[in-house]
Amino acid sequence: MNEPRRQFGSVAQTGTVAIDQGLRQYMLGVYNYMALAVAGTGLFSMLIASNEALMIQIMTTPLKWLGFVGILGLGWFAPKVMMNGSKVAAHGMFWAYAALWGVMIAPMLFMFQQAGAAQDIYRAFFITSAVFGSMSLWGYTTKRDLSGWASFLVMASVGLIIAIIVNALIFKSGMMSLITSSLVVLVFSGVTAYETQAIKSWYREGSAMNERASIFGAFMLYGSFVTLFVHILNILGIMRD
Repeated sequence: MNEPRRQFGSVAQTGTVAIDQGLRQYMLGVYNYMALAVAGTGLFSMLIASNEALMIQIMTTPLKWLGFVGILGLGWFAPKVMMNGSKVAAHGMFWAYAALWGVMIAPMLFMFQQAGAAQDIYRAFFITSAVFGSMSLWGYTTKRDLSGWASFLVMASVGLIIAIIVNALIFKSGMMSLITSSLVVLVFSGVTAYETQAIKSWYREGSAMNERASIFGAFMLYGSFVTLFVHILNILGIMRD
């Protein structure tokens, strides 16, 4: 009488193990894509920052604003392309996004190097890694449903983008920059946890969509990591000055 029950339990346990292994491989794929993009952006930024003439051109012309608009545009259109378009287009948008961030970060790296504060770049990277890693781990392991955070995080992100643009164009205040960067770090720490939980929930055993979801998930987490890095570096720079 107990044999069928034991067999059923064995099948259920085997299925759970298969799902867990698949989920781990899926999330590992997400983090691998993201890590490659972060490394590529870092190398590309350092390469650009080593060219002083190019740096002056970027910082004194509208190129930096074109890059900023490009990042926002890709952030808006990429989700539909990555989930519904071709895989080639998904990869193209992902790496174009990483390249644009490289262009945008390069002037910051250049200014820190010129100021003799290259150590702050490495310090910012390690702080960012610690913040991102802890929040992503919490988002992955927590049993709390974070989906209710979505509307607040979107509104907070839009508000901070507006505040950053206004300060850059009108006020040009160091204190305002410090405040907005501190708020960005707080908000995007929450974004990282929320995104990680959402990416985890997209996994479906055996689904052909898992690969697309992993690319889009890497796109999301990469954007959060780089945003955290930029603003943590900005905070360190302001505090040093």
